[in-house]
Amino acid sequence: MAIDYSGRFDILQACKSLAEKTKNGLIQVEDLDERMIDKELMTSCSEYPNPDLLIRTSGEQRISNFFLWQSAYTELYFPNVLWPDFGEAEYLKALTWYEQRQRRFGLRV
Repeated sequence: MAIDYSGRFDILQACKSLAEKTKNGLIQVEDLDERMIDKELMTSCSEYPNPDLLIRTSGEQRISNFFLWQSAYTELYFPNVLWPDFGEAEYLKALTWYEQRQRRFGLRV
């Protein structure tokens, strides 16, 4: 569950922080990379890696500003069931669906 989290705000704050560090000479523009952005995100304090599977209940097929950066290679599952009704059976369906996915991490096969 995501409460009071904005992926866009998270990315914006990371960019502002890196811009400030660049302005102050702490880093060089040519040294900027994805790893640096990862470290500046609010979620960088988490011990958990980026999600492998994101389950969005209610049948809505959007991620609603959630983990925009972190979900680049996440598999997205959209069951047509509301959150209060999402129980063990639905969770097992999601895991079975995920198990059958061929993870490509952005590559075409």
